[in-house]
Amino acid sequence: MPLSPRVLGLSTALFGVLSCPAQEAGPWPRFRGPNGSGIAETRGLPERFDGEDARHWRTPLPSGHSSPVLSRTAVFLTAEDDGALFTYALSRQSGEVLWRSRAPRPRVGKRDGRNHAAAATPVVGAGVVIVFFADYGMLAYDHDGLELWRLPLGPFDNVYGMGASPILLDDRVYLACDQSTGSFLLAADAKTGRELWRTPRPTARSGHCTPIVIPDDAGAPQLVLPGSFYLDGYDPGTGERLWWVGGLSFEMKSVPAWHDGKIYINGYGSPLNQPGQQVDVPGFDETVEQHDADGDGAIGKEEMPPSRARGFFEFVDLEGDGTLGRADWDFLRASLASQNGMLAIEPGGRGDRTEEALVWAYRRSVPQLPSPLVYGDVLYMLNDQGGILVTLDPKTGDVRERGRLKEAIDSYYASPVAGDGKVYFVSEGGIVSVLPAGGSLEPLAVHDFGESCYATPALADGCLYLRSVDALYCFSGRDG
Repeated sequence: MPLSPRVLGLSTALFGVLSCPAQEAGPWPRFRGPNGSGIAETRGLPERFDGEDARHWRTPLPSGHSSPVLSRTAVFLTAEDDGALFTYALSRQSGEVLWRSRAPRPRVGKRDGRNHAAAATPVVGAGVVIVFFADYGMLAYDHDGLELWRLPLGPFDNVYGMGASPILLDDRVYLACDQSTGSFLLAADAKTGRELWRTPRPTARSGHCTPIVIPDDAGAPQLVLPGSFYLDGYDPGTGERLWWVGGLSFEMKSVPAWHDGKIYINGYGSPLNQPGQQVDVPGFDETVEQHDADGDGAIGKEEMPPSRARGFFEFVDLEGDGTLGRADWDFLRASLASQNGMLAIEPGGRGDRTEEALVWAYRRSVPQLPSPLVYGDVLYMLNDQGGILVTLDPKTGDVRERGRLKEAIDSYYASPVAGDGKVYFVSEGGIVSVLPAGGSLEPLAVHDFGESCYATPALADGCLYLRSVDALYCFSGRDG
């Protein structure tokens, strides 16, 4: 049953625990922490990382792109070791590996070289840890490593490979499975793994977005999940699509930020999706009439009209059959008509709310992967390339600052996180930039680890947990 308004509350602090079946589950229970916000309510976080006093511990681990999550005593993440898939639990106090459990791997799916077989972040609840591997499905363990259940899923046909992470609400686990065809949002019983419902997402293609939870007008919870072209609100009890807002990019990978009654979401498709750069693609019937040389009623790669749209062929060939039929062509047209943007959306209501829900849009330096962060009444938007950071007024969309992170010109896969008056940015090359809250781009400190980083850090109890390709670190800003 849905949580009651009394249990839910409406404050940001209470929504920090909505991703767990019980509040005692842990301080950083899912991807990007409490309700995907990227924000920790803690003090004493480290400002500098260069010294043995700051580094509490370092534990070598096999590679993985999943981000660490935290219970009160343990860190959980996933990894791939010599082709095998594992879930790891480490002591938060010492970094000691408490247990690891191997998952089945009946297949090795195709994925982009920038993705990873251990990409999805676990979710931790009271007495349960749930993981998702695209090459198997979901598995659940208790906090001591005892396997509780398995739910095979897939195979999947996401052109980049899968990347969304599971979340928990009450006693249910939710997983978005967006792919080239057959996208869906799934709910399962967190105690048994029994599938409860599966809602199709026919417009969603190749996404990596993870849901968040917000209250409706009566205080009952709703799942909010971006996908190609649309932001959707779902009933977590039934899976019904309650409302939707159009205007999103065809490529969606970030987690929404929920702040002061509004949702902030960024999406980036390609340079051709910048305003003024879009390609006008003619209709399917017109194209077939003029360019279908072999007369099969479809458009092959060599039959593509000469335009900048030709480079999208493999991406929009949804069935992978080497031709574009009507559905593929309609997706191509819609994709190239969409715009990159950071959008502020007022959720709620029923049905199509596209016309009234958009509060503002900003369309420069929009990232594809890093998710937005709203901290201290500042909206942070970090571009994937070059360390370009834009800070915005979340109420109006007005730019406060725009520039490059000092000493941190690099690529970025990790999303920013914040706490204790500090905002953390971690680059692919292992550069950690610490900025003061308030929107200033002048760093408090910059540290270069020299190890590649793809995971988003976790924050709790004065500590920052940072995963590189080689190890998991714990840094503390407190003495001892």
